[in-house]
Amino acid sequence: MQVELNGRTIETAASTLAELMAEQQFDIRSVATALNGAFVPRSSYARQQLEAGCQVEVLSPMQGG
Repeated sequence: MQVELNGRTIETAASTLAELMAEQQFDIRSVATALNGAFVPRSSYARQQLEAGCQVEVLSPMQGG
């Protein structure tokens, strides 16, 4: 299925957010994730189902001030 990941369309076999994160080799310990504009807690990744066309944003924290 196709999903939008950080603004670009990708093809994925993942059915959950956890599977997508593993497939795309994100270190889930060091990122924050939103699905269709809503924050998803790390503890929910395995239960969060993906649908074709959904929008996933994966953000890394930035340091500085």
